[in-house]
Amino acid sequence: MRLIILDTSDYVGEWSAKYVMKRINDFKPGPDKYFTLGLPTGSTPLGLYKNLIKFHKEGKISFQYVKTFNMDEYVDLARDHPESYHYFMWHNFFKHIDIDPQNVHILDGNAPDLVAECNAFEDKIKAAGGIELFIGGIGPDGHIAFNEPGSSLVSRTRVKTLAQDTLEANARFFGNDISKVPKQALTVGVGTVMDAREVMILITGAHKAFALYKAIEEGVNHMWTVSAFQQHPHTIMICDEDATLELRVKTVKYFKEQEKLLAQGVPRIRQFHAPEPAAETLTSSPAVREQRLEEVGSPDNSTEKDKAQLAPKPKRITRPTLLSKNQCTTCGKNFQRPSDLRYHVNTHTGAKPYKCVNCEAEFSHPSRLKKHTKRCQNFQTLNFR
Repeated sequence: MRLIILDTSDYVGEWSAKYVMKRINDFKPGPDKYFTLGLPTGSTPLGLYKNLIKFHKEGKISFQYVKTFNMDEYVDLARDHPESYHYFMWHNFFKHIDIDPQNVHILDGNAPDLVAECNAFEDKIKAAGGIELFIGGIGPDGHIAFNEPGSSLVSRTRVKTLAQDTLEANARFFGNDISKVPKQALTVGVGTVMDAREVMILITGAHKAFALYKAIEEGVNHMWTVSAFQQHPHTIMICDEDATLELRVKTVKYFKEQEKLLAQGVPRIRQFHAPEPAAETLTSSPAVREQRLEEVGSPDNSTEKDKAQLAPKPKRITRPTLLSKNQCTTCGKNFQRPSDLRYHVNTHTGAKPYKCVNCEAEFSHPSRLKKHTKRCQNFQTLNFR
């Protein structure tokens, strides 16, 4: 599994679009060799679609020989409804690129036989040779597509009743009227997405931080369906800094170091579907970012260059720290606040000025007194018989 951590959601959209463009162009699709792409809807992938449209207009990518399969669609919602996923995809992506409408596959929520529609969708994916790259987003509860918590991790395309959390989250698209939100949807299964040769999941925002934590740091759990992709051989998750708030510091550091080595082109670290190094070192300057994205080249894998890049850098000479007014006369240690100095002096003198009002126990620091007092009060209230 790879976890790409970028500064903002805008960078997530740009990086992911660059990655999709590379995968399609490296595949070299043609009349007898179509690239199959799984696509999501919602607000998270809008940046991806915006950048893919931009790259297409610049002549960097063509979708003429690309087949797409969308993840889901509401049941009993007209195709021309502004919140239907048919409308969403054509309005935000398909009408701006050169894709053949016959190569676009979206589930029909108005089909007379919904089960037959789901089975036919699975057959179309198999007939296309499977999905090369399936892109997805997740909800705050960790669901991918409409595979709500509790879904089978080997499920296939099917009719699914939506959870209350999903209805409440989607109510904002229906004038904040939850009664107007469709209660059912057609969705690809977790197993359907797992069958793809590569899976890319976009995660942005602090409200999805706990779901990312469940997906990365805890085990596979059907109550957090995104966690199933720990077991996929080629999973790449792309997130912004806000989405990492629940991850441990060492987890974030580990994945950032891995991507740093990968960007440097270190042998044995590079992976088969690695994106261009420029896309992994985006800066806050739009001008520099555009220049780096344009100047993409194959990294030099020479051993000499690797050693030079990974060699420890000389330590910077820093200015001496100014002495603080709050200095311990015993050990010379400086403190920013007088209160910190007082607590520190107690460690030298052995003074314990903070006393418990219940048992008169003495402490050198108020935080220790606070913890003790809470336990002491609970003890005093116990009624022994």
